[in-house]
Amino acid sequence: MKEIHDQLCVIKNQRARALEATKATVAKPKTTPLAPQPSIATQPAIGSGPAATPEQTSQSAATPAPSGDTTISLTGSGTSYSKMDGPIDPGFKSSRQVVGTYQGIKVWGPVDAPGQLGIWGNEVTVDFDICVADGACIEACPVNVYEWLDTPGHPASEKKPFMIREKDCIFCMACENVCPPQCVKIFQK
Repeated sequence: MKEIHDQLCVIKNQRARALEATKATVAKPKTTPLAPQPSIATQPAIGSGPAATPEQTSQSAATPAPSGDTTISLTGSGTSYSKMDGPIDPGFKSSRQVVGTYQGIKVWGPVDAPGQLGIWGNEVTVDFDICVADGACIEACPVNVYEWLDTPGHPASEKKPFMIREKDCIFCMACENVCPPQCVKIFQK
């Protein structure tokens, strides 16, 4: 598995150089926003405070709403965390509860943002508390299931591979096989 990861790192480095060359013409890389703007279709985030004001609601009408429901916030004052090591617990679905969703993706608790973010996904799952954001899973995925999600304040890394296109997964297991901390688990339908 180490050899596969090292091979992908070479590919990753080549792609990074190519990407830097194209970034000169592109203003900003595509990332998923930290927290979606409130909208009528979006449920309030856990611990997000008061309901949206009319000004916020009209402002969100101009901003496109994220796809799917969002009930999890990535910001907060949570400092309850300890260093987590891999691998991801393959039986987490029987030992953890779904505590919310982020753009339609299930989040398995406990969650105490920003220090503890839990396990994200249903078929394509990533333990955000173990992930070190080396990007191997993003580079390995042949169908672009992942994109970066900003997670400021998280002790392991301030960005995570978010499985925004989880339904596109072809279950090739490439991402699971290249993850150095073994924080990815794929569950076939």
